[in-house]
Amino acid sequence: MNWRAGLTGVLAVLVCVPYVGNAQVRESTELPGGAHWSGERPANWNGTLLLFSRGYSGKPGAPQAAPEPYRKALLDAGYAIAGSDYGAGGWSLEQAVPAQRETIQAFAIRYGKPKRVIAWGNSMGGLVTTALAEQPGSGIDAALPMCASIGGALGMMNMALDGAYAFRLLLGEGRGIQLVDIKDDAENAQQVRKALEQAMLSPEGRARVALAGVLAGIPGWTSPDRHEPKADDYRGQVEEIAAAFERGVFLPRVDQEKRAGGAFSWNSGVDYRKQLALSGRRALVDALYRQAGTDLDADLDRLAAGERVKARPSAVAYMRNHYTPNARPLVPLAMVQKVGDGMTSPSLQRAYAEAAKGRDVQSLWVSAAGHCNFSTAVVLASVRYVESRIVTGRWGERPPQFTSFTPPPMLRPCVRGSKCR
Repeated sequence: MNWRAGLTGVLAVLVCVPYVGNAQVRESTELPGGAHWSGERPANWNGTLLLFSRGYSGKPGAPQAAPEPYRKALLDAGYAIAGSDYGAGGWSLEQAVPAQRETIQAFAIRYGKPKRVIAWGNSMGGLVTTALAEQPGSGIDAALPMCASIGGALGMMNMALDGAYAFRLLLGEGRGIQLVDIKDDAENAQQVRKALEQAMLSPEGRARVALAGVLAGIPGWTSPDRHEPKADDYRGQVEEIAAAFERGVFLPRVDQEKRAGGAFSWNSGVDYRKQLALSGRRALVDALYRQAGTDLDADLDRLAAGERVKARPSAVAYMRNHYTPNARPLVPLAMVQKVGDGMTSPSLQRAYAEAAKGRDVQSLWVSAAGHCNFSTAVVLASVRYVESRIVTGRWGERPPQFTSFTPPPMLRPCVRGSKCR
């Protein structure tokens, strides 16, 4: 059954959806800014609205109130859910943040004002969630960025650029691999894949992949279907780095650079000897270079002498505004990430926590690998942990789904209001 309802100039299409054991209405609405939102409220609503921000997508797609693997469990637990399509695809932080704020307002008009709003999201959506947490008047009471690009585009993509630069110089010359001003992300990735497959066939190639991966912040465990390699299993670790290298280092840039008006990443002035030392992972790289009989110092000299990438100042300014975190959230914020995430480096979460030291920020780590594919138990535990913080005014004990972990430092931190490294 479909009908039109006027909501202060907003066109709403309500779709009744039968739901076993917990009847509710699912709503899809056009927002004033042109985006669309969807929301669901269970019959046993506990007063909490979970505002979901989706990750990177080439197209807007349908508005998603919650990822399907978690939707039923969240509704059964009494949570209302809502989210928008941002009204744009790609790196759409500029559109996403206002669209999500409008979604809260639209939900309140339709269902009544929630007692509390928890913003949550994954990958790029985790950065959208962080942006909401850092802006006054966002309408949220707490934030739960998960597997988030929480370092922002400048820091995250600068660190990726370092790995890409080392890879192209040491392993990809003559293949037409592009670092910035990329014409076609898919074609560029195909050339990277060919060079990577060839490199992993030799000890020399594996050593150089490890060096590039460490500079890019790729952890030594990234595959959800494999056990974590032991600390001295260097061959296993480089294979895990290679499994995530193409997507974790050569992240999509075409849409970002189009939005920013040019290249926004740079590596001018970066000392790669110092970066390797700062990583805390030199033992891995040293061991593989020794096994290969290859001269690490010579390769570091090549990196030092190579032609560097310079950014366009106006493009940097755009990415700083849309959206580089300031690490000063105005509401309680808990970050959740797997220790073996090869897409958004765990180092990003460490950097945010360090920059936000003294503020109301928590880090939660899951002892698993992969990007964003959390279990329903982890999602529910995370939501309840944050909700308890709102209700009681303090953080409770860490739920059993999480573990103690300290990732390597982020090598190219970039926080708005301070100088990027």
